[in-house]
Amino acid sequence: MSDTPVRPGRPSVRKLPQLPSAVRGLAPAPALRLSRPSDTWFKPALSVVVASAVPHLTLLAIGRLDLIVYTMAGSLCALYGHGLPYARRARAVAGVVLGMAAGLAVSLVTASLTGSTAVLIAVGALLAAVQKVLCDATRIGPPGHVIFTFVSSAALFAPQHLGQIPGHLALTLGAGAFAWLVALAPALVRREGPERRAVARALEAAAVCAADPGPRNRDAAGPGPRHHNAADPGSRHRHAAAAAVHAALQCLLASGGPTPVRRSLERLVVHAEAAFVAPGPSPGAGAADPERLRAWAALTRGRGPVPTPPSAPGTADELYGIDAERAVLRAREGRRAARRALLRRLGPGSPLLPVAIRTLIGCALAGYLCAALGVGRPYWAIVTAASLYQANLTLSWNRTLQRTLGNLLGVLVFAAVLPVSRISPLALVCCCLFFGFAAEALITRNYWLGSVAVTPMALLVLELGGAHPAGELIGDRVVDTVLGAATGFLAATLVTNRRATGRVEQALDATDRARAAAERTVADPAVAPTERDRARRALTASLVELREAGDTAAGEWWQRALPEQRLLAAERAGHRTLAATAPRRGPTAHAPSIGAE
Repeated sequence: MSDTPVRPGRPSVRKLPQLPSAVRGLAPAPALRLSRPSDTWFKPALSVVVASAVPHLTLLAIGRLDLIVYTMAGSLCALYGHGLPYARRARAVAGVVLGMAAGLAVSLVTASLTGSTAVLIAVGALLAAVQKVLCDATRIGPPGHVIFTFVSSAALFAPQHLGQIPGHLALTLGAGAFAWLVALAPALVRREGPERRAVARALEAAAVCAADPGPRNRDAAGPGPRHHNAADPGSRHRHAAAAAVHAALQCLLASGGPTPVRRSLERLVVHAEAAFVAPGPSPGAGAADPERLRAWAALTRGRGPVPTPPSAPGTADELYGIDAERAVLRAREGRRAARRALLRRLGPGSPLLPVAIRTLIGCALAGYLCAALGVGRPYWAIVTAASLYQANLTLSWNRTLQRTLGNLLGVLVFAAVLPVSRISPLALVCCCLFFGFAAEALITRNYWLGSVAVTPMALLVLELGGAHPAGELIGDRVVDTVLGAATGFLAATLVTNRRATGRVEQALDATDRARAAAERTVADPAVAPTERDRARRALTASLVELREAGDTAAGEWWQRALPEQRLLAAERAGHRTLAATAPRRGPTAHAPSIGAE
């Protein structure tokens, strides 16, 4: 007999159940507030400068700066994959380079075959939609589809002949190969760098959760009046810790074979997990001591040896379970499961498809409107519209504000720096490199701040092919920004994503199944501890997906009412089950059943 709660009937009348929360998210102040810079902001910033400097200076030396647009397409691939372990990063960045070349090839062939602005805008909008859904489905991470759309849209409006295309694509692939080398070069110095950073983030999030666990213990106490709110700090900390631990574990599983350093990192993840899984502090191991977790995080993030946490009962079983998961992921069936998951995200019924339709319609409207008004570069409007589309309407509105403000400030920066860039070709190249670095250095503080640097860089790229009137460039950029942002957000409003609620319901069902499976491992004493650990990690992953689906749906509008009570109940029950499946640590704990450390 299933213990899955009975779903309440769905309302038959369409209404705006999420409008209040969406409206709260439309306030401009939170969208423009600066945050702390990312702990790895300098990595993409330095990578793109190095990957761009070599081809830029080479073309400068031979007097062919007009070809930079093609090498830049490959150099920008160095922005991707910095959160991935090097084994996976190699495959991911290679895929980015090939995807960039494919989009560029479509644009160049189209540009060589037709000069119709209407056809070029239609192809640009279609490419933007395809690039959006592919980047979201593969979860390539920032900067997402925007770089692809920037390159392919600009190439559509560049004069082109069929005979030139092979040479131009060769430049892109050559620069992309160099960008691939740049992205992987840090592995020569610090092979486990990405894994160490991911584990350090998990330890820091676990320390915050351990210091303020919130209502977890009250939830575990049994029935009674409770109040659970997603805004509760303890709840936020617990979910943040779960997401960080899950991300660290996935990073370790994707990193390759276990080395001594990775084995120590796995032990640290086990201790971080205890801070939000266990119902209370661990009496013997001190795993949930916030100060100890923070100290481990600092040492893990540093360049010295990875700290070795104290052994605790159950740790050997959990490490054995991680090895088993790694073996499953590398096996043929594991790869097939990953492909099936990707196809589900791309197939009919996927919640990504309405966002792709938004992108297609918004980019097309922006391009056609700018062309109708006589703006010379409608691809700027296409890129502006494409950059707005995030997971839901609220986030898209925030991005609209950020993009508009950043671009308008950016044209002022461009006006100020233009005289300097025209001193010499070398000065122009150096300005492009500087703004490329500044964009990546600032964008982690807030997207609008990064856009202040991206805008002059994009305008300076046009100067590489020859000087243009400054007033024309600035005027076109302002018009394209305003029209692209307005039409882009209008399309996001008109094309509703009613599948967001369906994703929540699917995530609820998956969480119920994962919780039932984990509870069976607790109830059956014959179940091996490693099986219980795998069930607990599967439940953690389902809770992370559930929270992501709930947050996404809460920012949409004009959809079915969210099953909020069931969602909150599932989260509470899931965390109680996680606590029940946690290995006992301390004097009363049983010895592990599979060896000892």
